[in-house]
Amino acid sequence: MAASEGVQQVELLAGAYTFTARVAGPEDGRLVLLLHGFPESSASWIPVLETLGAQGYRAVAPDLRGYSPGARPEGVEHYAIDHLVSDVLAITGEIGGHVFDLVGHDWGGMIAWHVAARYPQRLRTLSVLSTPHPSAFRAALAGELGGDQAERSWYVDWFQEPGVAEDALLDQGGARLRRFMGTDPEMVERHMAVLGDRPALTAALNYYRASSFKEPAPMEAVTLPTLYVWSTDDPALGREAAEATATYVEGPYRFEVLDGVGHGIPTEAPDEVSRLLIEHISSVA
Repeated sequence: MAASEGVQQVELLAGAYTFTARVAGPEDGRLVLLLHGFPESSASWIPVLETLGAQGYRAVAPDLRGYSPGARPEGVEHYAIDHLVSDVLAITGEIGGHVFDLVGHDWGGMIAWHVAARYPQRLRTLSVLSTPHPSAFRAALAGELGGDQAERSWYVDWFQEPGVAEDALLDQGGARLRRFMGTDPEMVERHMAVLGDRPALTAALNYYRASSFKEPAPMEAVTLPTLYVWSTDDPALGREAAEATATYVEGPYRFEVLDGVGHGIPTEAPDEVSRLLIEHISSVA
């Protein structure tokens, strides 16, 4: 598959692991780190990387822990949120980004919220697509906000059963996994090249198995300039948690709703995402 114009694939040594990554833009540009979701890969950011790179940013999208072959420890315990947060700091430290702009979608968004709450001194701005603040999500999942989040999250319990999800998702050439990946055939193939074998898929599912979505975990309020983008046709994440996210952000906050867009915001609406990110990031020196 041909490489995208302006986007290179590299390897980044960070701590004990080697991460594959896609990068764009000048090496001395302002660093923007973009974290992908499940079941996706750094490929989901290709159109956005191209736009950010062309605008002079150093845009970097790693394949996260478990997705990168060189960063795939065995054991569910290695995929707890503390390790995922540490990876972000290790990667940016390796590429000289002591202070950077952070963007996350889906699981990447969950990680981004935690980084922002724990290490605000490391970030200029935070941008999250789809994923509400973890505390808002837990409240919605528990039925405290009304709505149907528990029904939308039916897959979480299934993903947490070792071996069961792998068998179903990889059956018949990964037909069900492909359906989770979206409708763009080229992008699906890019993601399948990363997640289409059992060790990689198990590692990615370990994010769910290492997490408790129902038990509250204290988090500091986010004080950074924050952009949160939610889409009306997202089958996994409802409006209640999206609107409640503002409760947990004490810094300057911008909430954008994309009408008619599904869960895969970076690939379904890359031009709108790029515009919003550049507006947000450039508003902070």
